[in-house]
Amino acid sequence: MRPPERQTEADAPRERAGSGIFRRRHRLSGEHAFAAVFASKVRKSRGPITVFLRPNGLPEHRLGLSVGRRFGPATRRNRFKRLIREAFRLQRTELPRAVNGGAYDIVVTARGHGDAGLQRSMELFREAVEAAHRVYVKRGEDA
Repeated sequence: MRPPERQTEADAPRERAGSGIFRRRHRLSGEHAFAAVFASKVRKSRGPITVFLRPNGLPEHRLGLSVGRRFGPATRRNRFKRLIREAFRLQRTELPRAVNGGAYDIVVTARGHGDAGLQRSMELFREAVEAAHRVYVKRGEDA
């Protein structure tokens, strides 16, 4: 009996566009980056989710999460963050682009709420991002 053949990287199935993992280049990090997004004063809420948006001039959207202790215990905060990261990962290629063709820095905050599933989190996240994008389009602002 032969052992099963090992699959090489070249033989591995290709990932679909937009279905990659949540990479470092998709993360918003650093106090100054978060402060810049909050200072842009474009904020839209849908349900318990609040999205802050700012054009970044980069080819890809970046996501930042700011969920405080008032949201609930650590297990609940971490579950919420996992759901939002997954919603971002699955939808990032479909999210609206900035007026200049670039992408957005997106910061998500939340108020305490009942546990929502992935599908509902995806809907709320996308609705909030699209609403904030409409504000930038209406203003005619660039990055």
